[in-house]
Amino acid sequence: MTGRRSTARPASAHQHRGDGLAEGRSFDAPEVWHEPAFADDSSREQLLQIVIEPAGRGYIHPVNSDDVRERVLQLPEQYQRKLAVVQFSRMTRKRRLFPCYGLQWGSAVYLYPIEESLEEFYARAPRPAQRIETEMFGGRWIQDGKLWRLVWTERTIRDFYLNNVLIHEIGHINDDRNTSFRKRERFADWFAVEYGYRASRN
Repeated sequence: MTGRRSTARPASAHQHRGDGLAEGRSFDAPEVWHEPAFADDSSREQLLQIVIEPAGRGYIHPVNSDDVRERVLQLPEQYQRKLAVVQFSRMTRKRRLFPCYGLQWGSAVYLYPIEESLEEFYARAPRPAQRIETEMFGGRWIQDGKLWRLVWTERTIRDFYLNNVLIHEIGHINDDRNTSFRKRERFADWFAVEYGYRASRN
């Protein structure tokens, strides 16, 4: 279960992304886990199942099902086959304490909502890699006293989810070699740059 971005510590009234997950902690918020299923030679567009849950009060899904289907079909065919489900999950009380952008389990990818304001608050400065990654997709970091804000627009957050979060998680599905957390993250990061960022810029 991967694809987390921030290691910021939760603070009251502020939401953070992926607290602790970059250190390999498990994601234990309740979820509807879809059993692994794999594609053969059927139509990818018809086979891919998309499940949509309401984002939750104060949150939005920054992409829609058509966005996801179109983006998946742009991948090389061999990387589409193992993806069976993309679920737009809701924000819950427990996930507010342990939020993330997305994760992968089996042949499914889960995409999580973002704040409706398109602003994320952090209790400490972003790590260099985190800052570089988000700024690649147009995220803007603003220091506000002791807090940091990560500010998106509708265009930049859509780009970030489609060409980074989604592709990162699909990278995990296609990683048949690595078993350690760090190596799997390294592969998924490479996959997201190669088939997400670079491909979308070309």
